[in-house]
Amino acid sequence: MPRRPPHRDQGLFPCEAEIARRLSQEPSEWAAKAIVLERDGLPRVDPLMGGRYWPSVQAYWNRRYGLSHVEAPALDGQENLDAL
Repeated sequence: MPRRPPHRDQGLFPCEAEIARRLSQEPSEWAAKAIVLERDGLPRVDPLMGGRYWPSVQAYWNRRYGLSHVEAPALDGQENLDAL
């Protein structure tokens, strides 16, 4: 029985077709878009692992849409538990 290639749609280094799926893109169009986005900072395919590191891809999109810095709300004063 022939060995099947490893399942590449899960894990930290998904295949390009899976990345396209996760980003709601057509795999046939993703390759051209990825080239343009790499110029803007999209992580490149890691040559050793054979895929893009998914957490870095998510971080790229968070930065692109202004979600990279989460700030805690300012404190509104000291708590007074006796007021309850």
